[in-house]
Amino acid sequence: MSTADRIGVTISNLEASNNSLIADVRSSLVTIKMIAEDLERENRSDLVKQLDEAALELIPVSDEIVRLSSALQAIGREYDSSNELTDFKKLIDEHISKLEADSPTVPENHLFYKQFKEAVWRVHHADEPMPGEEQEEIIMTSSQCSLVNMTCPLTGKPVTELEDPVRSTECKHIYEKQAVMHHIKVHAKRRSCKCAAAGCPKMLTADKLICDPLLRIEIDELRLRGNRSTQAQMVADCTEIDED
Repeated sequence: MSTADRIGVTISNLEASNNSLIADVRSSLVTIKMIAEDLERENRSDLVKQLDEAALELIPVSDEIVRLSSALQAIGREYDSSNELTDFKKLIDEHISKLEADSPTVPENHLFYKQFKEAVWRVHHADEPMPGEEQEEIIMTSSQCSLVNMTCPLTGKPVTELEDPVRSTECKHIYEKQAVMHHIKVHAKRRSCKCAAAGCPKMLTADKLICDPLLRIEIDELRLRGNRSTQAQMVADCTEIDED
């Protein structure tokens, strides 16, 4: 195996390990939000505040891990095997510094934190906008699902089972990336490709299909809420059996 191949394998292994960590952090953020909603219903404001602080601490960690993943991907693409000596730590640090400069983390302004705050607020103020946000764009949050489609319009797969989900910035419909890119390619000769979701008039273009920062978090939340509902139903069913 050549040096370049060994480097490629090492980067792939690091990236896989990092992606697993990203998934764990995403799951933690969703769990924090859901527990905070439950505690708010019980008027446990002291514990909600602790979870608020935990979310603020975890958001920068999440962004840092995502930047590391992006840096590893970039190095995997750009690595030149003709360079005999490569300072990989320096390369990674340079990529991460550039990403931090382009999109610095401000936890209080992070979309997830805004969703967290609104989800807690809506527990007791379901029909009221948050103070100071009356004129801002509504953030889709709380216990109601914020995803506009539950299955990929092309494959029919539930969004919770998509391997590489992307969301249209135009209509917010979610697709399996490989399927939608093929769909766009097939319709390329027509110069336009309409969204495959029933009744949607928006057009699809490759540059407007992205895995935005919240998409995987929202999918994880949908999955966790579904699991919670299933468990609650199982408990209810068992209780009914016991009563009989």
